[in-house]
Amino acid sequence: MSVLPGTVPGVALALYRKYRPATFSEVVGQEHVTDPLRVALAAGRVNHAYLFSGPRGCGKTSSARILARSLNCAKGPTPDPCGECNSCIGLAPNGTGSVDVVELDAASHGGVEDARDLRDKAFYAPAESKYRVFIIDEAHMVTTQGFNALLKIVEEPPDHLIFIFATTEPDKVLPTIRSRTHHYPFRLIPPGVMRGLLERNCAAEGVAVEPAVFPLVIRAGGGSARDTQSVMDQLLSGAGPDGVKYERAIALLGVTDSALINDVVDGLAAGDGAAVFGTIDRLVEAGHDPRRFAADLLDRLRDLVLLCAVPDAADRNLVSAPEDELATMAAQAERIGPATLTRYAEIVHAGLVDMRGATAPRLLLELLVSRMLLPSVSQSEAALLQRLEQLERRPPATIAAPGEPTAAAPAGAPVFTRRSQQPPTPAAEPSQHQAPPAPPQPRPTPVVPAPAAVQAPAVQAPAVQAPAAPPAAAAPEPQAPTPVPAAPEPTTGGMDAAAVRRVWSELLAAVRSTSRSTEAMLTNAMVSEVDGNVVTVTHTSAPLARRLAEPRNTEAISNALAAVLGGTWQVRCTHGTPGATPQATTPAKAPRPAPTRPSQAGNPAPRQPEPPQRQAPRPVADDVPPPPEPPEPDDPLPPEPDDEEAMLAEAARPADPNAVVQADDPETAMLKLLAEELGARPLKKA
Repeated sequence: MSVLPGTVPGVALALYRKYRPATFSEVVGQEHVTDPLRVALAAGRVNHAYLFSGPRGCGKTSSARILARSLNCAKGPTPDPCGECNSCIGLAPNGTGSVDVVELDAASHGGVEDARDLRDKAFYAPAESKYRVFIIDEAHMVTTQGFNALLKIVEEPPDHLIFIFATTEPDKVLPTIRSRTHHYPFRLIPPGVMRGLLERNCAAEGVAVEPAVFPLVIRAGGGSARDTQSVMDQLLSGAGPDGVKYERAIALLGVTDSALINDVVDGLAAGDGAAVFGTIDRLVEAGHDPRRFAADLLDRLRDLVLLCAVPDAADRNLVSAPEDELATMAAQAERIGPATLTRYAEIVHAGLVDMRGATAPRLLLELLVSRMLLPSVSQSEAALLQRLEQLERRPPATIAAPGEPTAAAPAGAPVFTRRSQQPPTPAAEPSQHQAPPAPPQPRPTPVVPAPAAVQAPAVQAPAVQAPAAPPAAAAPEPQAPTPVPAAPEPTTGGMDAAAVRRVWSELLAAVRSTSRSTEAMLTNAMVSEVDGNVVTVTHTSAPLARRLAEPRNTEAISNALAAVLGGTWQVRCTHGTPGATPQATTPAKAPRPAPTRPSQAGNPAPRQPEPPQRQAPRPVADDVPPPPEPPEPDDPLPPEPDDEEAMLAEAARPADPNAVVQADDPETAMLKLLAEELGARPLKKA
């Protein structure tokens, strides 16, 4: 374009000035302010002072000019100016102004002298309009002395005088001034309304804009109409023949590409540290700011949390993103879960605070990502909720016996296994761990034996505790025998223990419908053997094994097996470890070691038989008598119950009302204990 000598080329008018509203009906996103003002103007209830407050760029000054235009219109006061009279033309968005409307910037005219000059001019009548309007922008910059100089005229102005104060900080306006005005608070414009405004302006400019660009511009504008239109004006100025492209927008605005954010979120969801840290490396190599990336990641996490809580958040304008991006975000929210997303957002928010003024923002970004990948290193409630959520979302592990292959788990995902389902130690260890407790035979009469007599049968002590190698040779125990099933019926169709274990969760669900207590007792049990239609269930706890052997519990398990697998089943319950050979009957629980007094704690004689008990298996029959035990104390302690049922029965036994309880004097008991242990004698009082 050729320019004549001595002329200046025209400057393009900014979008926020070119499309500034001229009437209250054109103001967007501030209906809570414009509607009451329109009603007041239509009714003729005009106040002498107004206060417009709110964030920057949301329409305060524009609304003040529209109000002055509506007041001084030839048909006014009216909510819809005619646009034809001199006042309407002069106060139009691109007009020359009016002599009766004075606009002051309090940032440069906020002193007491400026307030006095304004007060002197205010008494003059308007030149050609009905009202003389003073618009004081940035009113919070007026000093206290300046407000005090205006106080009297604002309180009792002439009939033709109207004040309009506009400020972003209404709290800094003198309370005596604020109390004499009608206060209208402006708000930030919602994203949906802002997008409609941008689309209308871009269509008026005749420039094509990709739909994915609008969310970036709206987020950069922060809800301010002026700031958002300034960002769009910048993109329109650099648009090519094809319009504004998404790649050009993210490069110009410095926004992180959504592909990088998707890679990080997917890596966090899969627990893939290599993918996450590799994305951070690509991010830094591309020249992106780690702080800006952390802020964009926090925005994404916010959107994912909203999608978890409100599935239709996009329809409610709570989340603004393209359609394809919304589908990806919905899948990410479903895969991660609300507890994990909340913890991620808390970590990123704390990391953003730490990044302020940091000299190594990349290091801080990598550290916060490592904390997100390792919830187990934190003892906080959020980390615990994340770990529980991961366990709930993980597929259940297949219960299998030692040596059998388990079901295939997802690649790279650890599988949780209960302690009762973990591979056991060699078969000899259970007998070795059971050796230290006292043998289950009845206690003989206490006799003080010679030392040789104590040592002689000690080698044979393990023979009492070690179970017999062949189950058929073991003599049946008298305690809680389990019913021996009848002849097996060939209805299983070749079902083995592994097949039953694979449907264990369905069996537990079927048992739960019949008896919740039986289902609770089966939690740490497992199927150890299937012989025809006889299923042997092994439990690690002897009391619970005896409870499961009761007819009502075995019947509930049999009915569950029939409901899940079909056919007729017999169930027997035994006590043992997952890797041990199932026993024919439930063995009696080994009694607890007898408690000893503190005076006997240092005597090593009764503990001598324990080391030999960890030797070879039993070489002789079961009727070998146990070794004699050390002498009982003078006052034998009451026997302890054998199992939980006995303890509960003894605790529930009512007390004898006729029994006389002798309570020892604490002082006497203390003196007796000192005399027995230390040989002390009480001092005689003088």
